[in-house]
Amino acid sequence: MEIIKLSTDWAKAEVFSGKIVWLFSVIYIVTAIGFLYLGRTAMAKAFVWPFLVAGIFLIAVGSGLFFTNQPRIAQFEKEYHQNPEAFVQQEIQRTTESQKQLTLVFRILPAIIIIAAIVILCLPESQNWRAIGIIVIATATFLTIVDSNTDSRNTIYHSRLSASKP
Repeated sequence: MEIIKLSTDWAKAEVFSGKIVWLFSVIYIVTAIGFLYLGRTAMAKAFVWPFLVAGIFLIAVGSGLFFTNQPRIAQFEKEYHQNPEAFVQQEIQRTTESQKQLTLVFRILPAIIIIAAIVILCLPESQNWRAIGIIVIATATFLTIVDSNTDSRNTIYHSRLSASKP
């Protein structure tokens, strides 16, 4: 029964991460609206579209986290009771694949941040590109934080599953 609790706790934590990403998407969209209506400078106006696009992107990311993991909470118990060994093996394979994907993410996100910083440095006169670069850096940094927590949870979950393997 410890495996079920471990698995459902992991899925609940992933659902919570999805909700946090949604919260940030709302903050981004509200900020875009604030810059639209209250922004007086050209730089403030330049932030409207980047914040809006990043907010919509974060809605998609949060939805992926939420809608992928919410059904797993109920599904885990059902699958575990049908065949505990197959369930553990399947979760070990899934977490192994997740670790590979997260390794790739931790290479891509810093590259995106570097490219955005170069855009800011190379196009200092363009307020639109500067705003885009700043929002890309902020969003990639936020996603790195979220994925760092996901990676940590995934590593712990994987090692506990591997240790409990019959």
